[in-house]
Amino acid sequence: MKIAVCASEGAPYAKSGGLGDVMEALPAALSRIEGNEVVLILPYYNKIKTNEKYVTEMVAQFRVQLGWRQQYAGVYKLTNREDGVTVYFIDNEYYFGGRTGAIYGDMDDGERFAFFSRACLDAMIAVDFIPDVIQCNDWQCALIPTYLKAVYHPQLPKTRCMYTIHNIEYQGWANASFFDDMLGLPWEYRGTLDMNNSVNVMKGAIETADLVTTVSETYARELMYPYYAHGLDGILANNSWKLTGITNGIDTNTFNPETAKALPAHYNAETFVEGKAKVKAALQEEVGLPVKPDVPLMVMVTRLAGHKGLDLLCYIARRLLNEENIQMAILGTGEAQYESFFRGLEAEYPEKVAAKITFNLGLAARIYAGGDIYMMPSKSEPCGLSQMNAMHYGTVPVVHATGGLKDTVPGVDDEGLNGLGYSFQSYNGDDFHTAIKRALTLYKEDKEAWLALQVRDMTTDFSWNVPAGRYMDLFNQMLGIEE
Repeated sequence: MKIAVCASEGAPYAKSGGLGDVMEALPAALSRIEGNEVVLILPYYNKIKTNEKYVTEMVAQFRVQLGWRQQYAGVYKLTNREDGVTVYFIDNEYYFGGRTGAIYGDMDDGERFAFFSRACLDAMIAVDFIPDVIQCNDWQCALIPTYLKAVYHPQLPKTRCMYTIHNIEYQGWANASFFDDMLGLPWEYRGTLDMNNSVNVMKGAIETADLVTTVSETYARELMYPYYAHGLDGILANNSWKLTGITNGIDTNTFNPETAKALPAHYNAETFVEGKAKVKAALQEEVGLPVKPDVPLMVMVTRLAGHKGLDLLCYIARRLLNEENIQMAILGTGEAQYESFFRGLEAEYPEKVAAKITFNLGLAARIYAGGDIYMMPSKSEPCGLSQMNAMHYGTVPVVHATGGLKDTVPGVDDEGLNGLGYSFQSYNGDDFHTAIKRALTLYKEDKEAWLALQVRDMTTDFSWNVPAGRYMDLFNQMLGIEE
């Protein structure tokens, strides 16, 4: 099967969050399935173009019709990738070169990614890769299924399109005039993209894609409710027949306690007691905490933003620190109020709290591996990767039972004999506090059960093998192929 994956970011070339991780792992997982030919299409950001590690050659150039104007596009092929995925970069100096370095946040993001969406389809034709299936991601690529149906059907008559929602909060809104000025779509598609007298490109993708997926089974159900859907619950309800949740995997090669270069010691599910203790001790020393092997170390690696549930942690932090002999290590950057809070907490409890307000991938790996309990109280979480990373390192998660957190962290029973972590149902600080206390009780009072819990976490398959299989099932469904 010929599969084209289109996205606005993909590690290691360009990454701002979880989408970048998924776009590194999913195409690779699909390419490992016999009979598949997979291409990944990304913007040719200046940070990629100027990185000597990525060797490319130009393979096509053409003009992209963007409303009344025609814009240049070059297609560069990556020549030194070894996993079977062919990577194409869409080049346009004005849209993707010479900018601040950030992937998003420019005033013309709508125009930039309208260009990219159309250029992806033009590029497939130009390099003579006519896909059976296009898998496209988030609002930045939301125009691809609409363009495919409205404009490119003659050139790609048999191509089917899957649209994947990673975070519905960002939908690609624009003024009504954007439809005529930029998109160049037939007038009958105006209603497809119209929402509240504005353009909403994600709405258009939901309406025109052959199938719509999102990144966990629970999140797919949650999107039927206004609280989670950010205004698109009605549109999704009308198209519920084509909506499926597929829980993401993680890159188990990168996040591997046996091989990760960032770790001072290595371990697996059989040797973790000694190995993880060494990593914990080194981590405590690195972040400036007393080296105390028996004190539970509670950790968090996150963007410091409200929807990550940080208000709950702020609410209970001092209570926990005063009543329990624990340590906390927090890594991340973000909103000023949370950065200030954790810096203040560290100053108030220097023997118990380490707040590293920075971005550091190596330290993140050591925190995942060196912690005992991983805190993830997100208000909403489409899938979440951190909880799976933590479990793969043998660090037990405490999560709010929402989205992918609910799907990947089945709750531990009172005896600690089943489940993978601790969860709380209501978005409430006291319930979060209770869940943490349950985890601490097992840690302190039943070491045997705690060690068995860590083994269950480390041996659960969080790889991309199962999700990739589910994607293939849906691809076959779109193409009418019986298994």
